[in-house]
Amino acid sequence: MTGTILPRTDRDTAWETRLFRKDAIVPQYQDLKFALHRKLLDRIDLESLSTMPEDRAKIEIRAAITSLVDEEKAPLSLTEKERVITEVLDEVFGLGPLEPLLRDSTISDILVTTPHMVYIERAGKLYETPVQFKDDKHLLRIIEKIVSRIGRRIDESSPMVDARLADGSRVNAVIPPLAVDGPLLSIRRFGRSPLQPADLLANLTLTDGILLLLEAAVKARLNIVISGGTGSGKTTLLNVLSSYIPSDERIVSIEDAAELQLHQRHVARMETRPPNVEGKGDVHIRQLVINALRMRPDRIIVGEVRGEEALDMLQAMNTGHDGSLTTIHANSPRDAIGRLQAMVGMANSNMSITAIREMISSAVNLFVHIARFSDGTRRVTHLTECVGMEGEHVTTQDIFVFDKTGLTLSRRVTGRFRATGIRPKFCERLEAAGIEIPTSIFQSVVEIG
Repeated sequence: MTGTILPRTDRDTAWETRLFRKDAIVPQYQDLKFALHRKLLDRIDLESLSTMPEDRAKIEIRAAITSLVDEEKAPLSLTEKERVITEVLDEVFGLGPLEPLLRDSTISDILVTTPHMVYIERAGKLYETPVQFKDDKHLLRIIEKIVSRIGRRIDESSPMVDARLADGSRVNAVIPPLAVDGPLLSIRRFGRSPLQPADLLANLTLTDGILLLLEAAVKARLNIVISGGTGSGKTTLLNVLSSYIPSDERIVSIEDAAELQLHQRHVARMETRPPNVEGKGDVHIRQLVINALRMRPDRIIVGEVRGEEALDMLQAMNTGHDGSLTTIHANSPRDAIGRLQAMVGMANSNMSITAIREMISSAVNLFVHIARFSDGTRRVTHLTECVGMEGEHVTTQDIFVFDKTGLTLSRRVTGRFRATGIRPKFCERLEAAGIEIPTSIFQSVVEIG
């Protein structure tokens, strides 16, 4: 479910006033800023600056820019001069026009569709901003600055790249010829302080009963698959669930772009690698999952399964590495089973459908489905136990569901978290682990809105 794109007149005006000025998009202003930037590069000694501490370098640069602004004799107020100086500093040390957005912790996504069209997501909704790049070359230079910091490259021979910022935010960039109207840039922000269980309760993402059962499932070493759409909060929920893993266990995490923030000390983190300039040297998730089995893990956490690695993940779950966690893109728990089945088939086309389904039913104990609604809220909509096989089909039973009932006048989603009344079969494993779950949570109903 995608966010709603609101017209610019509906933006939070206080926020816009704080970050932007209308004249920030006037061409003459942009020309002045870039003229100052070029003159600055001609005047300063980049080699000597590189050996200075960053704070000292910024002081030197600020003094040089201030001198250049005065030389330009442009009709600028003191406030406007300060803003020009700040933005040129952002060009030199940061990511140019993106810096004000990156400093705003309430923004979860930054989406650059064209140099003159930049959207952000806040609280699950999309808003257009007045932020602009001068042209395609300016945007491409910022993209190259991002990818070069982590040793990646982007050019016509390699026009797509996945990267990450220093704070862990995920970056995807596509340039021509694949991008028809100019470079495309998407930044999935990574919160400086990851959400805690209490935050999920406060945001009404789930209820006390659901959280209690999930905590017990992690501690009792159940294999859990978190499903949901793009931007639904799968990784955030995975982070929360991983916090319940005991600190004396060895965790091996595997991701495409390292973004999990695990609080335990004994964590071995691995990340995939793209091919080099010659098209060689790439390392895929499947190779890392296979290697993880040789690293004596107590738990294996895979950021997301999206291909042949699903087979190795399920085999690990079935061969003593219980308590593993992963996420998968799917529209429901039943769709998640179908996707797992298709991905295992990609890895081993000789396996029969029945054998694949038996592997899934014996490996996965619990599916947790999370969805993003039209008002931007994210909620756990299904807690579904994988029971086993009935004939040739995987059987499941819902433990908790979220029923959407409507919208308020302010377009907020209303509904209820409802226990189905079914006591999961894995309660026996919880009891064997010394964990008691009150039976009352399997009868609970919590109204939202």
